[in-house]
Amino acid sequence: MNKRSKLSLCIVAAWSIAACAQAQNLVSLYSTAKNYDATYQSALSQYEANRYKAEQSMAGILPNVNFSTNSSRSLLDYTPDNYLVNPADHSKDVVPFMRYYGTHVASLTAIQPLYRPANYDVYLQGKKQLAQSVAQLVASEQDLLIRLTQAYFDVLTSSDSLKSIKAQKQAVAEQLASAKRNFEVGTATITDSREAEARYDLILAQEIAGENDLRIKKLYLDQLVGIKNVQPSMLKKNAAIESTSPADVDAWVTLSEQAHPSVLNAQLALDIATLEVDKAKSAHLPTLDLQASMAGTRNLDGTATSGTSSLGTHVVGKSVALLMNIPLYQGFATQNRVRETVELESKARYDLEGAKRATAQSTRTAFYNLVSGIGQVKALHAAERSSLLALEANQLGYTVGVRINIDVLNSQSQLYQTQRDLAKAKYDVLVGGLKLKQANGTLKPEDLQSLNELLENANN
Repeated sequence: MNKRSKLSLCIVAAWSIAACAQAQNLVSLYSTAKNYDATYQSALSQYEANRYKAEQSMAGILPNVNFSTNSSRSLLDYTPDNYLVNPADHSKDVVPFMRYYGTHVASLTAIQPLYRPANYDVYLQGKKQLAQSVAQLVASEQDLLIRLTQAYFDVLTSSDSLKSIKAQKQAVAEQLASAKRNFEVGTATITDSREAEARYDLILAQEIAGENDLRIKKLYLDQLVGIKNVQPSMLKKNAAIESTSPADVDAWVTLSEQAHPSVLNAQLALDIATLEVDKAKSAHLPTLDLQASMAGTRNLDGTATSGTSSLGTHVVGKSVALLMNIPLYQGFATQNRVRETVELESKARYDLEGAKRATAQSTRTAFYNLVSGIGQVKALHAAERSSLLALEANQLGYTVGVRINIDVLNSQSQLYQTQRDLAKAKYDVLVGGLKLKQANGTLKPEDLQSLNELLENANN
């Protein structure tokens, strides 16, 4: 391997390490995921395709210019009937002959539509369809935001749960050792040891399950962003869980009817359907085009009707014309097409109403889930304090002999389970805030920054 190859490998390796080091918070991971996620890239490619498709709709209102040319070479084999009857007659008018002649033709034609209502409706539909693709791309972007944030906090939830299980295992191990010592000196029964051993074995099983769950959650996050061994930054211990703003669910629903991609998409579909009705009705109307053309013909060695001594000719023709087409009868196709588009417009109107209702329902659900989650965080904070006091009281009671070992073990289990539930509730609230904004269509990449500030080493 030469020095240049080694240097290139070093640069690539250093870049990969730097990428892993920098992609530990939500903002940097989102930038990476946008360039890697296949679902989002597919939506982006679809948007680009729709953008070029919308540009095609302008062709119906712009000039149409065509150039054509052809060249031909012909053979004229002339044999008079009199020559076949009396070959001995060699008079001039009965002598057969053979002659080649050629033709070059070139034409340039330009047509400018002057009055074609259907073509203009197609142009307007193209603009609406482009706006639809923008709404679909925004929806895909919001979906990626939620998938990334959910995967990020799923890793943190699983990591915190595993830490709690390990801490509980350590506490149970100490309780088991204490029970064995007390049994050896005769101050406790064998039952205390057996209960501690059973609880310790259960914790070991939970630890194995927790390690596997964390491994799976990390693999999904790695696959989402295209980086191996992503290490998400932990949530700050003093991170504040804010309440919803605005606090009125109807305000969120009102925003959803104005900003949600599915509602915007349905509204644009209704506009397109209305233009389709206009386009169908315009089939009854005349069309008017302006046509300008220029054609040149060059005859080499005369033509089929000219004499053999004729010289070549060069003819150029120019013309300007107005072309009008008036539809008279098309077998009731136009009338039935109008009826069809009217029904499709009605369908699009109902689809819009359905989209508004579905969005309102999902917004209300997300709002109340978030409010409930915030309430759970407050309640679990109180439960954590109560569980800690209960554990301390049971440990003291066990020391003085008024509590048994199972009481201490149950208090430990309750405390650590509460801590796991509290950590999960915090992450659910943070993700729930984004899901509420997704539900009403106002979610933006900038919303990740507020979450990013709640993480340790947020600027890495």
